[in-house]
Amino acid sequence: MQSIVILIYQIINIYIWVLIAMVIVSWLIAFNIINLQNKFVYTVSDVLNRLTEPVLAPIRRYMPNLGGIDISPVVLILGLLFAQNLLLEMAGRTLIR
Repeated sequence: MQSIVILIYQIINIYIWVLIAMVIVSWLIAFNIINLQNKFVYTVSDVLNRLTEPVLAPIRRYMPNLGGIDISPVVLILGLLFAQNLLLEMAGRTLIR
């Protein structure tokens, strides 16, 4: 049972880093530091969007319009951190940390 809890915990951790990478890449594209005409940048951006968009789209539907500021990744990261803590509480605090 401990192995499954640790595996789920680590998968959530990796997904949080994927979300952070998606946010950073989108900022770099928005500020024209990198552009999508570069094949590598396009591929990385496309992979990150395909990994995160199915989870972020439902959150964006319920978020109020903040005038061009998208805080759905922050909401998702907070939810994932809550899920990690809940997982640790259910499995016992001695597993990870």
